[in-house]
Amino acid sequence: MSQPTVVLVHGAFADASSYGPVIRQLLGEGIRVLAPAVPNRGLNDDAAAVSAVLATVESPVVLVGHSYGCAVATVAGIADNVKSLVYLAGFVPDAGEALGELQDRFAPSDLATALVPTPIAGGVDLTVDVEKFPAVFAADVDASTAAVLAVTQRPLSGAAFGDPAGAAAWRTKPAWGVVAAQDHAINPDVQRYGYQRAGVSAIEVDSSHLVMFAQPTVVSDLIRKAVTSVTE
Repeated sequence: MSQPTVVLVHGAFADASSYGPVIRQLLGEGIRVLAPAVPNRGLNDDAAAVSAVLATVESPVVLVGHSYGCAVATVAGIADNVKSLVYLAGFVPDAGEALGELQDRFAPSDLATALVPTPIAGGVDLTVDVEKFPAVFAADVDASTAAVLAVTQRPLSGAAFGDPAGAAAWRTKPAWGVVAAQDHAINPDVQRYGYQRAGVSAIEVDSSHLVMFAQPTVVSDLIRKAVTSVTE
């Protein structure tokens, strides 16, 4: 089997640069990486955008998601060339389940009171209050890095929380995951529930939501484990 390609799916309020520390480690080990832009317009539309990228990859794929990107990966991961999934501090819905429905089973996180709505044609875009962003997303990340991330957010359509997942790749694909135990953006219990239901082989780390910045080596090691499982 050919060497897998790691495809990294970023979350809401972020772009692909949120994987920067992890990408550097993976590339340094000779692992092929793609980190496409996700439109953040709606769960199934975003999954379709990622699926279009996956269709261009000739090698087996390890599909990695962070946060909202975990849900996107869950839907897009049904692609034939996706051989395993890695979930980082994220939502893992079942087919037909919306993220708002999943979240509402548990206590709200601090994100609920940090969102800033901006009306747009046909709906609402959501961002995170710049002043609250570091505490909600990046309490254990270098302050200057958190400040840059706060002012370079990629908005998420409010409709994304009500969009039922069109598929659940974890039903047929092996998966690994990281629970960020100090997450103030997605309640860690939401992560634990989704992972347990999906049979994810999960670890917990004492990390904020931005586990790729706070614990990049842990994340890289887990991705490498998924890559190894595909090549064995």
